[in-house]
Amino acid sequence: MIRYQILIEYVGTNFRGWQVQKKGITVQGLLQQEISKILKEKIKVYGSGRTDSGVHAIQQSAHFDTLNEIKDIKKFFNSLNFFINPYQISLLRLIKKNSNFHARFSAKKRLYKYVIINRTSMPVIEKRRSWHVRKDLDIKLMKKGAQKLLGKKDFSTFRASSCNAKSPIRTMEKVTVSSKNNKIILKFQSQSFLQQQVRSMVGCLKYLGEKKWTLSQFIKVMKSKNRKLCAPPAPAEGLFLERVFY
Repeated sequence: MIRYQILIEYVGTNFRGWQVQKKGITVQGLLQQEISKILKEKIKVYGSGRTDSGVHAIQQSAHFDTLNEIKDIKKFFNSLNFFINPYQISLLRLIKKNSNFHARFSAKKRLYKYVIINRTSMPVIEKRRSWHVRKDLDIKLMKKGAQKLLGKKDFSTFRASSCNAKSPIRTMEKVTVSSKNNKIILKFQSQSFLQQQVRSMVGCLKYLGEKKWTLSQFIKVMKSKNRKLCAPPAPAEGLFLERVFY
């Protein structure tokens, strides 16, 4: 068997997420279907992680095994993009790997980006690629809250009830909040994340920015480990998997 890593970008709007589902189109399902057709064998694609329904990827990483070496890389590249581009997925790179490489388990860290458009008027160009928040957000306060998320912590407050991770303990290596021209960019870097963790953290930072919570209330909710106290998660449409590091 020969292993290949693929780097892909996609718009998650019309997908039921990454993972194959019984109903609805998924990124993993579509890739498996089209790669299998091209290589004329049954292919299973393994992703670096499961993006939820509606979540986008600037650079998702995945791998698959094939019985035969892909001799004509350019032909494979163009053929796969021909079939997947209409679904708003694009193959960026195809890299031959050894059998020790695993898209998920070899990953050292993952970087997510969340986009908020903070203005009265509705975004048109970035519609369905951002969260439109009309009320003015206090960026300085959101930055203070973001710093409280750093480090090794129990993130149970930000964990979806359906999350099947063995432990709620995660280490947030980097959290940044920046703002320019009414666009707020939040970035989160960690080795791994709990289900809905990023969206839940963004939802709580938005409450803080709106001054629905004080900084001390934000910290209290975070430390409570109680999901019921969490602010509503930010919508999926503003979330992007930006990069996976190996």
